[in-house]
Amino acid sequence: MSTRRKKPNGALLPDRHQADDDDQAHRAAAASSITAPNYHEDLLHDLFEVVRSTDPDHAPALLDMIRNHASLDDVRAYLDRALARARATAADRDAVDQLEGLRRGIEVESEPPRFRPQIMDIRYLCGSAPFRVPAKPWTSVTDDDDLVSHLVSLYLIWDYPFFAFFDNRTFIKHMAMGLVESDFCSPFLVNALLANACYYSQYTEAYTVPGDVRTKGADFLAEAERHLQSHQFEKGGDIRLASLQAHLLLYERYSLSGHDDWGYTMLHRAIEMAESLGIVNKPNLHLSASQMSEDMIVSIKRTAWGLFQVDTVVHTNFLRPSRVSSVSVERIDRNDTALSDMWTPYPVSNLSRPSYLSLYFDEACKLSFIARDISWNLSRTDTSGMDPDQHKQDLYDQLCDWEGKLPDTFNPTGQPAPHLLLLRMRYHTLAINLCYDRYGVHPLLSESDERTPPDSKGFSAMDIAVSSARAIATLVQALRADYGLEHAHQFAMYAINLALFTLLDQDTFDILDRDFLTLTSAMSIIACRSQLGRSVFHLFKQSVRSRNQGHRVQQSEAVPPGIKELFQQDSQSKTPDRWDRYAEDLTRIDGETSYLDTFQEDRQSTATPGLHEMLEQYERLSVGKEEEWHDRRRREESAF
Repeated sequence: MSTRRKKPNGALLPDRHQADDDDQAHRAAAASSITAPNYHEDLLHDLFEVVRSTDPDHAPALLDMIRNHASLDDVRAYLDRALARARATAADRDAVDQLEGLRRGIEVESEPPRFRPQIMDIRYLCGSAPFRVPAKPWTSVTDDDDLVSHLVSLYLIWDYPFFAFFDNRTFIKHMAMGLVESDFCSPFLVNALLANACYYSQYTEAYTVPGDVRTKGADFLAEAERHLQSHQFEKGGDIRLASLQAHLLLYERYSLSGHDDWGYTMLHRAIEMAESLGIVNKPNLHLSASQMSEDMIVSIKRTAWGLFQVDTVVHTNFLRPSRVSSVSVERIDRNDTALSDMWTPYPVSNLSRPSYLSLYFDEACKLSFIARDISWNLSRTDTSGMDPDQHKQDLYDQLCDWEGKLPDTFNPTGQPAPHLLLLRMRYHTLAINLCYDRYGVHPLLSESDERTPPDSKGFSAMDIAVSSARAIATLVQALRADYGLEHAHQFAMYAINLALFTLLDQDTFDILDRDFLTLTSAMSIIACRSQLGRSVFHLFKQSVRSRNQGHRVQQSEAVPPGIKELFQQDSQSKTPDRWDRYAEDLTRIDGETSYLDTFQEDRQSTATPGLHEMLEQYERLSVGKEEEWHDRRRREESAF
């Protein structure tokens, strides 16, 4: 399978003189994949497809390019434009889908995206970076403004919209001013953001050791941690809004590296800071324009409600009760046109589309209220007085009602920005978690017809969960087709993994299920990008192999070689395969026995039995265990 980036449909203009802006970004993006294993095979395949097309102008144009010594990426750009035009005008949609399938398929990846070796490439690419900011005085890791602008742009484009827990316009304005004492920007915040942004970059400068995903952003993280020591939260201390936001950024960063329980630690410290500021879990707080600037009012609202979203996502993901019960300030106006910025998928394409950020943020906050109540129901800490099972049915009805009222502009078929697709994925993960809590399936969503009441919707918990898993597969395909998965938000990895184990949990599990193979392919691409992803993917691989259906994969002519190797029966090969190195940094849940050593001794013993066990391991590998956070907090308070 080719690892080169896919452009959104229509992103390439039909005539060369109209495509100058796109070509500059395309050259920088395409050049990074010329060394990919299947690049030349894909190029030859597409060359044949275009020459065979009904357009008589293609063959002479390509011949002229070859005679004039055109570069490979010039030829690649021409082929992409020709194929995009063919997709847009083809009368036979099935033929177009078949062509797209040949280009994408369901192959898997086991290598991180190829990184680019020189800073000159960063400077070339950053000519089109949407956000221009200085490196100094914010970080001592680099003094290169181009690199910092590249990384800040990556974060604000691909990560920021999902939670949006600070105001991006205010942040950029104050970062450009270079005032380190600003309430909206600090060296702590900037270095934490840059450490996260490296997750989305394939450039050498994003690594401490080029190509080693474990070292992505490590230098920026080390500097952020030095600032963290001087910003340790103390009750009654002077809390800066930028410090609270930096803690949330460190939560994101630690949850990708599996850094003990530091994910929960950063999140819970941020909640405590917000409580001290009076913006969550406190009586309503009026933000007066006569007492603070408009920048401060908007930033407080974003931080408070963004924190609420982070809290509900994390705790519901792992079937634990949310800690933020209420937000004490008003939400951002959903109709605020000032926040309806255009979104551009830098550096994939220059083609912009509406972000609908205000509308999205409001809908995400609405979903967070339902998620909060779901988390309390799943952990049986709900105090509403309603029967837990009846409450569960009510929560499912609320989810369906919320999804049914989403704006038409959020429709996945309209090629919306990625955060709009992720919002629907979040809805489906909540439906799955509601069906599969740690206490088992309850009567109102029972798999048994005899236990299903007459007024129920007539679907079992398994039906609902599997339907949501398949919906996630469809959304992932849309995300991949429009933007590729090289820049997908880390929540997509959780959603894909949850959907995979939902399908895997069926008694009728079929390893050749197209949705399952589609999700597997997507997971392999995202998993390459982080230490957490590699560990989770290794657990998934072992779980599938333990289902003993590998022989069916080997016998199928429709399954590509990478899938066959991934799911081969252990009895067929006693030597480690190319995915086994994913276990190098993986430890068993008790934290004592080396996972790799145990795997070499008994390969079957390490298989993850089911969805609940997977969630426990995913939690430990990402944010840690809440029990350990509580123990650490007690130790800190006793030493105070």
